[in-house]
Amino acid sequence: MPDPAGTYLDRIVAAHRAAATLDFRSFDQLVAQARDMPPARDFAGALQGGGGGADDGGGAGDGDRPMAVIAEIKRRSPSKGDLFPGLDPAVLAKEYADGGAACLSVLTDQAFFGGSPEDLVAARDAEALPVLRKDFTVGPADVCDARIMGADAVLLIAAALDDAELAELHGLASEVGIAALVEVHDVPELERALAVGATLVGVNQRDLVTFEVDHDRARRMGAAMPDTVVKVAESGVRDADDVVALREAGYDAVLVGETLVTSGDPAAAVKSLRAA
Repeated sequence: MPDPAGTYLDRIVAAHRAAATLDFRSFDQLVAQARDMPPARDFAGALQGGGGGADDGGGAGDGDRPMAVIAEIKRRSPSKGDLFPGLDPAVLAKEYADGGAACLSVLTDQAFFGGSPEDLVAARDAEALPVLRKDFTVGPADVCDARIMGADAVLLIAAALDDAELAELHGLASEVGIAALVEVHDVPELERALAVGATLVGVNQRDLVTFEVDHDRARRMGAAMPDTVVKVAESGVRDADDVVALREAGYDAVLVGETLVTSGDPAAAVKSLRAA
């Protein structure tokens, strides 16, 4: 993984790893509690279905289903600062659902993104959509906590985990009944994801070292991704033109945060992306 001192990724992951060393809860009890949760909503299935309802007027002109949108609840970012600090996660979840979102993504990192587990709980309680816990997962307790707080999917960032960690956390997610979205940035990381059996893979167009967006990264990576995985393009999706390009590159879904939370009309913004 990248290791230059002082990068965004290093600072965030270091903070999460430091917090993990202070977590003295029983791992066996966490696993048991996670296993006892009600069944998770089908995150991957929702993406393959495209989302939306009977009133959906979107979709590609050739009759294909609309692009599935994972709509993100995000208060701030380390690079952009405040985006929508006063958002109500329940209200925003309803607006996203009204726009036809297939799934929700909720930032639960407080220090860097202003989120919280309470945001995830409120959003999931407000709507029946599957929910991704968007956070920097660094250990087994994080996977269990995601399931315990009600998440239906957990994010595993290949750049933040070594091979053994990635395999362990991916396997644990399956064990406790939660989907794992494995995030990659390049072909070597994709190969690592496939090696642990990932079937839900996201290509983040944002470089987590510099936090700059490369709008062509997902399109370049599309050809390298096998048809056996659900393909998600993350970050940097600005408008319908981006969605069209990503659809042509073979993606099943887009994960969109900043564009939606700053749009002023989240429902209409989701509809616009799905209508591409």
